Amino acid sequence: MTFGMLTAISPVDGRYRSKTEPLAEYFSEYALIRYRVRVEIEYFIALCELPLPQLQGFDAARFDELRRIYRDFSLADAQRVKDIEKVTNHDVKAVEYFIKEKLDEMGDFEAYKEFVHFGLTSQDINNTSVPLSVKEALAQVLIPQIEELIAQLRDYADEWADVPMLAKTHGQPASPTRLGKEVMVFVYRLSEQLQVLKSVPMTAKFGGATGNFNAHHVAYPQYDWRDFGNRFVSEKLGLQREQFTTQISNYDQLGAAFDALRRINTIILDLDRDFWMYISMEYFKQKIKAGEVGSSAMPHKVNPIDFENSEGNLGIANALLQFLAQKLPVSRLQRDLTDSTVLRNVGVPFGHTVIAIQSTLKGLRKLILNEEKLRADLDDTWAVVAEAIQTILRREAYPHPYEALKALTRTNKKMTEQTIHDFIESLNVSDSVKAELMAITPANYTGM
Repeated sequence: MTFGMLTAISPVDGRYRSKTEPLAEYFSEYALIRYRVRVEIEYFIALCELPLPQLQGFDAARFDELRRIYRDFSLADAQRVKDIEKVTNHDVKAVEYFIKEKLDEMGDFEAYKEFVHFGLTSQDINNTSVPLSVKEALAQVLIPQIEELIAQLRDYADEWADVPMLAKTHGQPASPTRLGKEVMVFVYRLSEQLQVLKSVPMTAKFGGATGNFNAHHVAYPQYDWRDFGNRFVSEKLGLQREQFTTQISNYDQLGAAFDALRRINTIILDLDRDFWMYISMEYFKQKIKAGEVGSSAMPHKVNPIDFENSEGNLGIANALLQFLAQKLPVSRLQRDLTDSTVLRNVGVPFGHTVIAIQSTLKGLRKLILNEEKLRADLDDTWAVVAEAIQTILRREAYPHPYEALKALTRTNKKMTEQTIHDFIESLNVSDSVKAELMAITPANYTGM
């Protein structure tokens, strides 16, 4: 069966490909190979700049020519690497051989070719390529979409700042709030956790077979290879080098980034459920698009499917992010191979997160505020002003104010404006206090 959107096993690459396609630049097999080539080329250039004695004759004017190997990297180039891998049965060694082929094509490189991948192990390439891909995918795809979501929510928070709304705690009527403030809660939470995500350093392992620069040191003991590694990883790749490692990355900071993204996803999931409930409560109607069908059996339905889609995808994303954060920092002794296949799945939770964010945005942009319903719920729930009344009575040193309001409101009798006002009239307080109490309504008792 030919691979395509209709035959893909995962919906990330099938049904939702239009949403996740930008991530292919960072997490596809093609992208991983391109990142590996990039690290190998930049490492070779760094050795030339050191310079190693055998590389002193390399013409620095040709560095741009070298960099074009990864900057102009094509699908055909990636396929060539895969073809070499069929022979080597080793993906990183195939990259090394591919680069050497490119050097042969460029000419005059025969004396320098063996310094491609000099002193390195595969994980020096993998554990720089993957965090680099994660860093750039976050910066160029994920974070801009999270910021777009925050901006949309902030616009709604401003638009609805003065819209009173009955609050629900434990699913029961509670002290009124304002719709804009409740949306602002999510703006605040997402903004705080986004800062945490941005603050997580992207680190890389770079230190030879078991992290000690053994091969580098034995060949050229006169160089400070730790300092070289630190400068290479930070200056050429924009990452931070992990100072003490085994053959592989500790993955601690990568796990921290996955945990930070998981918290952001959890907040979005919470938002999805709240807006799903608001639609169910008829606080919002949804824009209708001609030709769309809400139910195959019930023509009247306009379902909150975007929030449901987002919630489902966030669940999958978070399950994978949690697994990645827990699994990757654990490896037997100086390394086992379990991280290799696991790392190839890093793009999957990113894909589900992107699908979810776009679905949430789509759902939010369909909303039509139904202020009439919000007002009706407030007008129908006068019991919520009991807190305000008993608090003012406490201020006035009225005897047992909480108990008096409890006796009034904790019955099966419906509390109306008239019920509350009759109670206020019965109180032994001054006329000015009664006037103050009479002025309180469910719609204006919304705090600061």
